[in-house]
Amino acid sequence: MVALEVLQIPAWQMDNFASLVFCPQTRKAVVVDPSLRPQAVLELAVAQQLQIVGLLNTHGHHDHIAGNDEIQAAGKVPHWGHPLDLPQADKALLDGTEVPVGAGFLRVMHTPGHTPGSVVLLSGSGLITGDTLFVGRCGRADLPGSDVDQLFDSLQRLKVLDGDLKVYPGHDYGARPVSTIADERRENDFLMAPDRASFIRLRMG
Repeated sequence: MVALEVLQIPAWQMDNFASLVFCPQTRKAVVVDPSLRPQAVLELAVAQQLQIVGLLNTHGHHDHIAGNDEIQAAGKVPHWGHPLDLPQADKALLDGTEVPVGAGFLRVMHTPGHTPGSVVLLSGSGLITGDTLFVGRCGRADLPGSDVDQLFDSLQRLKVLDGDLKVYPGHDYGARPVSTIADERRENDFLMAPDRASFIRLRMG
């Protein structure tokens, strides 16, 4: 199985990141959260000689899905999303789903909390975390559909993953654009919270 590579793309307003995840062997790629600069994603795909074969969303908030139509207008590809956030998606991103990308695949972890249908995507050496986990922070839990208890549980799943995994967040909110699970365990107050009650006080305070 080929290890996939991740290209992180600043997506302009609201400090969003879009991502291109690609197979270096076949040059097939999927777009994750094209956000507000889908044209930048398409231009980078051309520059890197990548063939886009899918469109994925980590969750259904507008700032992440705003560029979906432009990506699909450039070439009809299947749209993947969790049905709790994106019931109109062509294919469901459920916990454990494997999304083929060339000779590799992305594995899905359902991480509700920020939204009911939030997911993160494991590429092998990297983790695209959407708005579940940021560098030094985590997603909000005070929005319609958010659930702070679910967010705590989701972060507990992420914090025990391989420490070498690179963290590619959905927004550039931290001291650097990319981190690792090990660094987040050491530096992120939300992952360092000793128990659920402490986390809830910190996140909702």
